[in-house]
Amino acid sequence: MHPPLDLDLAGFPPATRADWLALVEGVLKGAPYDRRMVTRTADGYGLDALPERRPNAAPIAGRPAGAPWKVIARIDHDAPATANAQMLEDLTGGADGVSLVFASAPSAGGFGLPARHEELVATLDGLMADMATLRVEVGGFQGRDIALALARLFEKADPAELDLRFGLDPIGDFAALGAAPIEWEALSARLGQTVTALYRRGLNAPMVRADGRLHHGAGATDAQELAAVLATALAYLKALEAAGLPLDEAARLIEVTLTADVDQFGTQAKPRAFRLLWQTVLEGCGLASSPVALHMETAWRSLTRHDAHVNLLRGTLAAFAAGVGGADSVSVLPFTQALGLADAEARRLARNTQIILIEESNLHRVADPGAGAGAIEERTEKLAATAWELFRQIEREGGMVEALASGAWQARLKAARMTRAKDVATRRQPLTGTSEFPLLGETAPSVLAPARRRAAPTPAEGALLCEPLVGERLAEPFERLREAAAAARPCVFLANLGTPADFTPRASFTRAAFEAGGITAPGNDGFTDMAALADAFRASGARIACLCGSDAAYAAAAVETASALKAAGAVGVYLAGTPGEDAPAHRAAGIDGYLTAGMDLVAFLDDAQARLGIARRVEP
Repeated sequence: MHPPLDLDLAGFPPATRADWLALVEGVLKGAPYDRRMVTRTADGYGLDALPERRPNAAPIAGRPAGAPWKVIARIDHDAPATANAQMLEDLTGGADGVSLVFASAPSAGGFGLPARHEELVATLDGLMADMATLRVEVGGFQGRDIALALARLFEKADPAELDLRFGLDPIGDFAALGAAPIEWEALSARLGQTVTALYRRGLNAPMVRADGRLHHGAGATDAQELAAVLATALAYLKALEAAGLPLDEAARLIEVTLTADVDQFGTQAKPRAFRLLWQTVLEGCGLASSPVALHMETAWRSLTRHDAHVNLLRGTLAAFAAGVGGADSVSVLPFTQALGLADAEARRLARNTQIILIEESNLHRVADPGAGAGAIEERTEKLAATAWELFRQIEREGGMVEALASGAWQARLKAARMTRAKDVATRRQPLTGTSEFPLLGETAPSVLAPARRRAAPTPAEGALLCEPLVGERLAEPFERLREAAAAARPCVFLANLGTPADFTPRASFTRAAFEAGGITAPGNDGFTDMAALADAFRASGARIACLCGSDAAYAAAAVETASALKAAGAVGVYLAGTPGEDAPAHRAAGIDGYLTAGMDLVAFLDDAQARLGIARRVEP
């Protein structure tokens, strides 16, 4: 055996940023640093690939050092007995609390608990309220009634021992419904009266919630979500102060909910940035800095219906980032959430994702592990600064309610949503299992009930109106293509030219692209004889075809191949690649379009399905 190496690590000189930049310059070979080494975020600010380390950066105060975040399970079954069984199973299985998702909540997705006293009592039967965190998610301006009902239900318990988070969020209700029954001044006063009455009963857990999930689902960037939550929280702070609560007590009764997405560093920076923003607001109110109660939930927007097991990876990544970012509590959506009502297995995996991160990986042991890391500190600072400017703009417009009523906020979210939709359609933002590496013929995981269609919007009525915020998952454009193709089971003929070395790269690219739209693409050994190619096309049963080959093969045979395919009855002929100078000849021969990297694949597949006579279902 070799003796162990005796490495004197102190003998290695420290690597400075200047040393790294010198190495990078050798690779860039004169290319601009900012174009190759700086990434632009959806919020417009740049992130340096080699940020300075911040050795003196202090941790951003969140939950107590070494304390794990709370694992919160989702309870959304509309049958009280089943919801009760799920709740007790979650709590005995390691969850620290539950979110009661009522049918009126924007996050309910067509399911949810009924808002009736008898069903509420049955749902909570056997719950030891002083042993768990109980979060309420309700919409439709039903929050006050549910909060008062819960307070009565637990009135014999010691209120100081209860962690009842009523989730009162009238601005969120307004944004989701597009209408409020009374003006904001009256809503604000009613909110203050409700919180004051509950507070006087001894209940002191956060009662009011500023929720970013609705904004995130409607397309918000990270900075937009933070700005909306901050503006909403400030409006609630004003409402509670007007009701007579001391400002420091009012601030403590407000909690926030943020979205944990699949961008690890972005999600890790998000709670850190919000805590900095909240400190700034408190300082502006003349209050001492104190941590805000901060809950995070994995992103509905990022879930996919196809290859749904990939959602397990998305949920793990998001939960990891939320936990190390300093969230006080985290909910992981079941991986089948986009398919319907989650069964016991999906719920257990959602719960155990966090339990493993805490109990086996011990992620909670270090307070704010991102503190001092250049990438995390830079992301936090720039995110907070961008969100602060957006927040100030909202306040100049009259606050969050006025920004919604005027439509200014919806316009900002629409712009962000359209930019992101373009990135998804062009696969600049790939979706594994949906737009990349699709798996046709998969067996979908089981659910207790399939997802329900969105209800058609009804005309809003009320004293206060706005355009409602409506969420859409990123994968939905591709999923609509897959759904439309499912009954027809269409296929595309790959007109592979030459040898496998000639056509395999483009044939593989083409197969993946068409299968993202539910169109199968069986392989073949390639063709050099046009008559054999035309016979193979007729025998395949396909009605569209795509040429796949090298540039040299296209120059030699693309025109002849396209003509042969059209003569054989192809209703659509495509070419994998760019046309170059041969575009006029290609058009004359019958080539209808080109499949290229970076193109709008949703539009391309929509054209292919239209040529096949496949009707697309239009969402209401």
